[in-house]
Amino acid sequence: MDIKIRHLEKVDAPALRDIYRHTSVTENTSQLPYLNSETIDGLFERPNCYNLVAELGSDEVAAKILGHVSIMTSHKMRMKHSGVLMIAVHPDAHGKGIGKAMLVEILNQADNWLNLVRIELEVHADNAVAIALYQKLGFEIEGEKRFSIFKDGRLSSLLIMARIRPDFKP
Repeated sequence: MDIKIRHLEKVDAPALRDIYRHTSVTENTSQLPYLNSETIDGLFERPNCYNLVAELGSDEVAAKILGHVSIMTSHKMRMKHSGVLMIAVHPDAHGKGIGKAMLVEILNQADNWLNLVRIELEVHADNAVAIALYQKLGFEIEGEKRFSIFKDGRLSSLLIMARIRPDFKP
């Protein structure tokens, strides 16, 4: 499988819309299903948002965007050392290493180019596959937000996970 990780471009908007149109993707986010194009387009067009996509295929004509990852940094001066991670993988590409490839590259960018010490995220407590992947990449569970999100007709919990840059010495 030829996975290429690159920066998100405006021409990728239709591919992002395709990823986020799947309820199996949005159910694991804080977004409602059936997002409209304007909402999806506006999610990642912020000056403090660093975006990468996973492209599958070796030529420009056949290549397809199958994943998206972002780190959003804070405008607050005292929090510039940390970022919030968001990721989505197209349902057709689950279990194929795309999420891991994107996470490895965005963490490399965070550590070596953005000078971030802390990367945090929220994950649905019932998303065992995602939790295991995050833990393999150095994220630790810091807490639980009980009954904090409405999913599938009931209140569910979110786990707060964070990764401190491995070479950081306080």
